[in-house]
Amino acid sequence: MVKQLNIQNKLSESNLCRPTLDSMERINGFREVELGLSREQAMQEANRCLRCKSASCVAGCPIRINIPEFIGALADEELYRAAHILQRSNPFASSCGRVCPQETQCEARCILAKAGTPIAIGALERFVADWALDNKVEIGTGLRRAASGKNVAVIGSGPAGLTAASELALKGHSVKIYEALDDSGGVLLLGIPEFRLPKRIVIAEISRLLNLGIKIECNVFVGKTVAMSELYKEYDAIFVGNGAASIIKPGIPGEALKGVYSAKKYLASTNLAWINQRINGLSHSLLGKKVTVIGGGNTAIDCARVARRLGGDQVRIVYRRSEAEMPARLNEIMHAKEEGVELTTLSSPVRILGNAKRRVTSVICQKMELGKYDTSGRRRFYPIEGELIRMDSDLVIYALGTVAVPIMTDLWPARKRRNKIVVYETGETEISGIYMGGDNIRTNGTVAQAIADGKRAASAIHTFFALK
Repeated sequence: MVKQLNIQNKLSESNLCRPTLDSMERINGFREVELGLSREQAMQEANRCLRCKSASCVAGCPIRINIPEFIGALADEELYRAAHILQRSNPFASSCGRVCPQETQCEARCILAKAGTPIAIGALERFVADWALDNKVEIGTGLRRAASGKNVAVIGSGPAGLTAASELALKGHSVKIYEALDDSGGVLLLGIPEFRLPKRIVIAEISRLLNLGIKIECNVFVGKTVAMSELYKEYDAIFVGNGAASIIKPGIPGEALKGVYSAKKYLASTNLAWINQRINGLSHSLLGKKVTVIGGGNTAIDCARVARRLGGDQVRIVYRRSEAEMPARLNEIMHAKEEGVELTTLSSPVRILGNAKRRVTSVICQKMELGKYDTSGRRRFYPIEGELIRMDSDLVIYALGTVAVPIMTDLWPARKRRNKIVVYETGETEISGIYMGGDNIRTNGTVAQAIADGKRAASAIHTFFALK
């Protein structure tokens, strides 16, 4: 048993060393980079937790996981209890433990952050959740209610849709998911590289949810394959969690050249190739020796790191502000640098050039300078007159964000703001019985926020049924 720490030890700086794959070994394959804590490390870190009665870390978690309770159970070496506590709140804890920005959410609110190092909540979440998967701990054991006779359609099988479906199934409602693509999982499966979130983890978490009796039908595009009005007649309620699939383009000359891809298409193509064991036979058009990635978020970092693994000799991320303003996670930026990705900051692409075959050859960037802070908390950027740079490129990927799918937003006359449907706090739209959540109402949100939306909407649907 791990030795209990006294209060002074708990308040001191943590000496936790998180194991990672060697940087040279990383770029030769798609193995997971962050390897997770050992049992001894997890127990030691869990024992640092003060188990606060009024825990600010919980308020920092979009899902409101009872963090002190699950970490306390782990510290007491009661792993089944820790797993059940975690799974009551989060059906995708293994995924969240890997990809959620805990450093700006729960860990940022940890009281130990003021005196030293916050508890590594994300790493502990991953440890417990992975242990639960390895030991076949089922979700909702003994919590599922009797059948209600109500039927719910869920559109989209990303984190928001799958969470809503699992919550509704536990409450006794019959649920069927309609997925437009060949496989379920949404951004978890197709939008995040294998080395950051292994597909086996996502597939295992989804399989566990389907054990609740949830039905899923793939290759059904609501609005094309089947009309929303048909589903509205057939089901007692509908949850729309179809994500944000409309791409924000650079809006510069040359963006339609061959060899220019959106991050969504690039990551989906490479992830599908990995799933289907065709990564070595990937289309030549997706490969490049000199790769330019436009953007500064986690998706841009993901694309650059994938490009390095696919043979990119010179992979550069171009961002219009400084590195300090990049919205990507600090550890992801660090990993990218370790893997040989270059950062070209204070530069904004203004034109993409191509050859006679309309194949990209280079990117022209305008040098920028920073000014005063804007309402987002970041400094404004301004062009430096006459300062342009040219980057030779045979592959360009733009990662500038996404917006809600137009075909879904046009299906009913709900109010819109910035191309998003305005929904109430519960997730209900202006049409009774239709609910929404995830990136179709919160573009570029986190996985945890999508899960929280699914939980909130499921609760509201259950209440809606009770009041009918």
